[in-house]
Amino acid sequence: MPKILIVEDDEVLLESLKDCLSLEHHTIESVTDGSSGLDRMLICEYDLIILDWGLPNLSGLELCKRFRDSGGNTPVLMLTGKRSMEEKESGFDVGADDYPTKPFNMRELNARVRALIRRSGRRISGKVLKVGDVELDPSNFRVTRSGREVRLIPKEFALLELMMRNPGQLFSADALFNRVWTADENASPDIVRTHIKNLRKKLEAGSQDRIIHTIHGVGYRVGG
Repeated sequence: MPKILIVEDDEVLLESLKDCLSLEHHTIESVTDGSSGLDRMLICEYDLIILDWGLPNLSGLELCKRFRDSGGNTPVLMLTGKRSMEEKESGFDVGADDYPTKPFNMRELNARVRALIRRSGRRISGKVLKVGDVELDPSNFRVTRSGREVRLIPKEFALLELMMRNPGQLFSADALFNRVWTADENASPDIVRTHIKNLRKKLEAGSQDRIIHTIHGVGYRVGG
């Protein structure tokens, strides 16, 4: 599940964006001013950042410039009502990757979001993932093991999807927490251990072989 930061001070538009992108099963974080946006952008890891041009404290233009100057390379989609070529050039010159102008169609915005995430190398295809006898279908949020359906809650699904997209890669609890949980949620990395335990219990019902491996003191991996 790609993780997206939205920096937008129009609360009506912000809620519409969150609703629209959540339906696409993205993990969403949001803030409403430029300073808070910059703090999140410099500390947290995202697959895409959506910025409004006109923000309190720091404009989207300045925010994007500071982020790029700091070495940030996450794709940035900038929202604005400014339509002149000179203004669009200003957005691209500071490092924006796309520049839809308001009002925009939410369906088109979703297509732009998918394109930017694909371009960044983050795979969001609906291709069924398979590790051993476990299959995960991102398009309908279905997991099976040896043909038996395994019912997972969203966070369990997100953890499993992340690890199955990177078989053999070792993830620390902190890394999994930062990728799957948002800064808005009142939680700590300890919650990862609880979810991994529950995920294992569901996947390994009937004493099947272990699919999630623990490297004690280091982290977790699937396969490999």
